[in-house]
Amino acid sequence: MTLNCVVVDDSAIQRLSIVKLIENNNSLNLIAEYSSALETKNGLNTHKVDLIFLDIEMPVLNGFELLDVLNNKPQIIFVTGKTEYAFKAFNYDATDYLQKPITRDRFNQAVEKALEQHKLKLDFNETEGEHIFVKSNLKKRKVYVKDIKWIEALGDYVKLVTEDTSLVVLSTMKAFESELPKVSF
Repeated sequence: MTLNCVVVDDSAIQRLSIVKLIENNNSLNLIAEYSSALETKNGLNTHKVDLIFLDIEMPVLNGFELLDVLNNKPQIIFVTGKTEYAFKAFNYDATDYLQKPITRDRFNQAVEKALEQHKLKLDFNETEGEHIFVKSNLKKRKVYVKDIKWIEALGDYVKLVTEDTSLVVLSTMKAFESELPKVSF
């Protein structure tokens, strides 16, 4: 399996280092490199992308602001020199968070995570019934819509109660509601 990816970083040197890591990984196909979030927004309209290696601190529009304006969000691996954005990255459902300078082993580990998540999405089988994926306790879990008993708001979290279990998910009720099928909820 190969993931189509793009690199977004305002630093040409950083972009080059990530591109070299991508070229040495058989599971990745580099579609484009972008030096700004605005350029990326326009470029993603013309390419099908599975994964973005995204810098956070960029002029005009930062990485988080770019994600706020994208309609179809691919998987995101944040690439930044600062650890202070890590918690915010979880709110954006980041696949991984790489701190510069990036080692080959750590890069490949992040790519493996992205491949696993991509396989989860591809393994969707219509005969199993409608379902959603939620992240609870740092794990992605498949929840069948028909099994949901109720959903309870807990501030910045929601409690999802099913036939078998209850899961606490980092999401507002409004954001979580948008993930659910409109006809069922």
